[in-house]
Amino acid sequence: NGKYGYVNKKGQLIVKPKYDSASKFSEGIAIVELNKREGMIDTSGREIVKTKYYAIHQFKEGVASFSLTGKKWGFMDKTGKEVIKAKYDYANDFSEGMAKVEIGGKWGYIDKSGREVVKPKYKGVNDFKNGMAIVKIGKKYGLIDKSGKEVVKPKYDDMGNINEGMAGVQLGNKWGFIDKTGKEVIEKKYDDVYPFLDGMAVVKIKDKDGSG
Repeated sequence: NGKYGYVNKKGQLIVKPKYDSASKFSEGIAIVELNKREGMIDTSGREIVKTKYYAIHQFKEGVASFSLTGKKWGFMDKTGKEVIKAKYDYANDFSEGMAKVEIGGKWGYIDKSGREVVKPKYKGVNDFKNGMAIVKIGKKYGLIDKSGKEVVKPKYDDMGNINEGMAGVQLGNKWGFIDKTGKEVIEKKYDDVYPFLDGMAVVKIKDKDGSG
């Protein structure tokens, strides 16, 4: 049990321990909980939003997803103003100006104006990274760009994020790499691959007896 508050680097108590839980600060805002309801404070300890929400996620790119009742999700800005109406079954953080939203078990993306750039139609979606995002239809994975165009149709059994212009892809039991256009640039012949860093990627081939 116990209560949570905040101290600064000098050890001064800025927020007296009075909350049931307290998050780290993100973009100058922390999420605090009291009696199973969440609110927001700034670094001075001022309560920007009273503890009345079912949940508030941490701020990313100036906005945070929230749910008042646990049923519908929207987005608020740092003043607590609800800038995107709570109408989604779930909403995730913004990444590269796009946020994942769910309606009826299907996922899509909105921009910060609330416009549905990609209508919810996918079984699963990942955050945008380097301008591209992994999407899933059925059991297959593909890639879309920020316009919603399917640069790589969902056809792979698994896929990694684009890193240094390349993404690992799996078909059957083997992995290879494609570029941003979907062109296969490294043949699918490895048992596992890791993302490119500094122009190099770790690849794995199992021993002949199938071990390793």
